[in-house]
Amino acid sequence: MSVPVCLSPLAQGLHRSLPIMLGYIPVGFAFGVLAVKNNIPPGLAVAMSVLMFSGSGQFVFASMWGVGANALSIMAAVLIVNLRYLLQSAAEAPWLAALPRWQRFLLGLGLTDETFAVHVTAFQQGWRCNLTTLFVCNHSAQLAWVSGTAIGAFCGELVTDVQPLGLDYALTAMFLALLVPQCVSRLHVIVALFTAFLSIALRGLGMSQWNIALATVVGASLGVCLLLLKGRQDNRSSVPPRRVEHGENSHA
Repeated sequence: MSVPVCLSPLAQGLHRSLPIMLGYIPVGFAFGVLAVKNNIPPGLAVAMSVLMFSGSGQFVFASMWGVGANALSIMAAVLIVNLRYLLQSAAEAPWLAALPRWQRFLLGLGLTDETFAVHVTAFQQGWRCNLTTLFVCNHSAQLAWVSGTAIGAFCGELVTDVQPLGLDYALTAMFLALLVPQCVSRLHVIVALFTAFLSIALRGLGMSQWNIALATVVGASLGVCLLLLKGRQDNRSSVPPRRVEHGENSHA
């Protein structure tokens, strides 16, 4: 996402978080409604958004809680869903290596798929790390998520059917808006399209829960392989041809 360089660090953080906030409010609202419908107290639903701040993990928690799953199963499922944050943290770490450990820890608390996408995109475009921008973006996004959850948890009963509102597409639309600016080369486009088609194909074959995760792993692996192959080809083309001296291959 391109941010005007004339903006202050505070304004840059708000500018960067704006599309995330527009997606988080309706999706947070949907979670609040779902949580209450699955017998989670409104206050606990809001506390989850404050302390847990994991959209997919919270939806998994609410769904499994509603069907009466035991605590161990819920914790295991949430852990598996959130394992991707380890990979995202590792990918973002090189740009934050100069920061003190406690600052990196606090930034990690606000790491989500969306904040990771906008921060990494900015770093790749040559943005110089600024703590104010990072923290403002992360906390603004979480504030929107908590606000949406609170509205859904305490006022969601006023809406009998949330499906006509199209809230189920809000998260998908937000991911698409974050994905497009990252497709800066042919390789990115190929990997994105391949992963999307693979996910749809796996869903069509009956894989209803792990199709996105599996397609993501396969697509990322394909991207790494293509990137390595491209690097080898570039290295070969950059090697100057060996000059053959007169008489080198002549026989005595």
